[in-house]
Amino acid sequence: MLRIFPIDITNPDHFTVTLELVPGREASGRAVDIVMGIARDAFSDGRVSAVSITDNPGGNPSLSPDVLGHNIFELGMDVIVHFTCRDSNRVGMESRALQLAMMGMKNILALNGDYAGKGFGGQGAPVFDIDSVQLQIMLGLLSERINASGDPEGFFAGCAVSPFKSTEGECFAQYAKLCRKVAAGAQFVITQLGYDVRKFKELLQIEKIMGISLPTLGSVYVLTPKAASIINSGNVPGAVVTDALLKRVKEEWRDPASGRRASIERAARLAAVLKGLGYAGIHIEGIHRDFDTAGRILDRFAEIQDQWKDFLADFDFPQPGGFYAFSAQAEDGDQRPLFGKNPPQITMLERLRYSMLRGVHNTFFDPRHPLAPLYRILSKPVDRMPVGGLLLRLVEDIPKRAILGCQRCGDCAIQHVGFLCPESQCAKHIRNGACGGSRNGRCEVFPDRPCVWDRAYNRMANAKTTRQLSEGCVPPRMWELNHTSAWLNFYLQRDHQGPTNEVAQRCRVAGCGL
Repeated sequence: MLRIFPIDITNPDHFTVTLELVPGREASGRAVDIVMGIARDAFSDGRVSAVSITDNPGGNPSLSPDVLGHNIFELGMDVIVHFTCRDSNRVGMESRALQLAMMGMKNILALNGDYAGKGFGGQGAPVFDIDSVQLQIMLGLLSERINASGDPEGFFAGCAVSPFKSTEGECFAQYAKLCRKVAAGAQFVITQLGYDVRKFKELLQIEKIMGISLPTLGSVYVLTPKAASIINSGNVPGAVVTDALLKRVKEEWRDPASGRRASIERAARLAAVLKGLGYAGIHIEGIHRDFDTAGRILDRFAEIQDQWKDFLADFDFPQPGGFYAFSAQAEDGDQRPLFGKNPPQITMLERLRYSMLRGVHNTFFDPRHPLAPLYRILSKPVDRMPVGGLLLRLVEDIPKRAILGCQRCGDCAIQHVGFLCPESQCAKHIRNGACGGSRNGRCEVFPDRPCVWDRAYNRMANAKTTRQLSEGCVPPRMWELNHTSAWLNFYLQRDHQGPTNEVAQRCRVAGCGL
C-alpha cells in the first residue's frame, strides 16, 4: 500500500495536515468506533495526509496503536504510530518495530514517552531502556536490514521537540537534543503544544542556525476549558497553556456554543500563522468525538490563511520570566542565540564540583591523554586479580556513591551530563538530553528536584562547554556491565565508548553549532 504521508510532508509545495487520535482502554465498543469513524471521515475528506495514534498517553494503558493503526491503514488512510521508550526494553522494541514493518506501518514518531502511570494492580514499572535518540538509530539500522531483504522502503521516523520552555537550560537542552535526533536519522519534526508565536518562530530560527532542513509540523489543539485546565496544571508534559490563556478560554466558554466557535477559530488562526512562518504543516490534536470539528478548522484555515500576519497578536502568551533565544527585535538569521551570554547563576559548590570532576576526567578518562596507554596497561592485571574487585569497590565505588549517587551501572555516562549521573538523577535515565516533560527547570516525575539536564546546562554554560551537549550522540547503557567497575570497563574499552560499539559508530561526531 502506498504511504502518502512521506510524499506529502517532503513536498515543499504541500502544506501537510496530520490528525492525532487517542485510543481508549477498550478493545471494542463505542470508544473504538469513534476513533475508527474519525479516521474514516478524515480519509474521505482528503485533506489529512495521515492520522497519528498515541502510545499509552500519560503512561496509562490504552488500546495498542499498532492494532488500531493497522485497521485504519487497511481503510486506505496513512498512519503515524507513536513509538515510546517507556514500556519495553530494547529487545521488545526491536520486535515491535519488525512487527510494524511487516504490517506496512513504517511512519514512526519516536518518543521517550510520559512516565509510567497506573495499570493492573497499580503503577507500572518504567523501563526507559533506551531513549528517543537511540531509538532513531535502532530504526535506521532496521531500515538497512529491511532494504537488504529486498524492501526498498524503510522506516520514515520523526521526532518531537518542546520549544515552550521557560528556563535557558531547558530551552538549550531541547534544541541540543533535537540536533542529536536529526543526527541519529530523524526525518521530520512535530512540536509540542503552545500558544507563543515567538517560540514557534524561535524553533525555525534555531533549526536554520543548526543546519536542520527537515519538514516541521506545528501542533494545533482544540482548547476546551477542561483541556486548558489540565494542560495549565502541568499534567500534559511539555505542553503549555498560561494562566492568561486559561482565563480567556474560560470566559469564551461561558456560552458553550460561542466557546466552541472560539476554539475552532483559534485553531484555524494558529494554523494560518504556522503556515505563514514557514512550517511544513500542522498536527491537529484534541479531536475526540467526530471529524466535524477538524473539518471546520480546515475550512476556516482555507479562508484566512493569507491573513496570517493579522493573527500574530492572538498568540502572545509568554510564560512569566521565560527565556527566549533571540531578542524580540531579531530578524531571521540576523542574530546568534543568546545562550550563555549571561549564564544562569550557580553556587560556588556547583562550580567546584564541576571543575573538579572535569579535571579528574580529563586527566584519567580522556583517551587522548598522554598517559592513557599506561592506564590501560596497568588496568589489565588489576582486572585479573581476585583482590582487584575489592580494591576498586573501596577506591572507586565509595567516592562515586558519595559525590554522584552512583548506581554502579558499570558504563558511566557522567561526562555526557555535566558530570551528573543520569542513572541516579534522571527519572528516565536519559543519556542524550532532556525529555520534554520538565517544567520551570523541575523534573517531570519529581517536581521537587531540578531537572538534571537543566543543572548540566547551568554548569556547562558557566564553563563555556555547552557545545558538548549537541555533539554526536551517546549509545545506550550496556547492561552486561552492571555492577562492574566502570573505570576498568573504560580503560579496557568494554563500555559504550569502545571502538567496537555498533551504536557508537553510528553517532555522528559533528555538532550543530549551538
